[in-house]
Amino acid sequence: MAIIKSGKVVIVLAGRHAGKKAIVVKTHDENSGDKRFAHCLIAGIDRGPRKVTRAMSKKKVEKRSKMKPFVKYVNVRHVFPTRYVVDMDLKKTVDETELTTEDRKIEVKKALKKIFEERYLNQKSVTSEKKAVGSNYFFQKLRF
Repeated sequence: MAIIKSGKVVIVLAGRHAGKKAIVVKTHDENSGDKRFAHCLIAGIDRGPRKVTRAMSKKKVEKRSKMKPFVKYVNVRHVFPTRYVVDMDLKKTVDETELTTEDRKIEVKKALKKIFEERYLNQKSVTSEKKAVGSNYFFQKLRF
């Protein structure tokens, strides 16, 4: 798939995480190993941050900014690519060899949680305006 590349924000259409936003980490255009279809590795937000107002204390803002990530292999036909791109480099954090065991997968999720929360709290420090809009879109709740 030429449209679905790493860094692209997608919406998951099928399965447990249907309706959730995710970022493409890596794509496989052809079958590899046990999967006989084009698929991609995605990392997304299972439970997003809650609403924050200006009157809230810094401690409360930090507590309400917590989120729960997920990492998953998904068929390319089960994701909907959006026009947004995010500049988070997740290839180093989410390594395919680490997803084989459950213990390593938990460690990857913890690292992802740290990256997502750090980016959410520091959205102003994004380099280009296009990637800032993508980052802002990624952290907003999907309304439908």
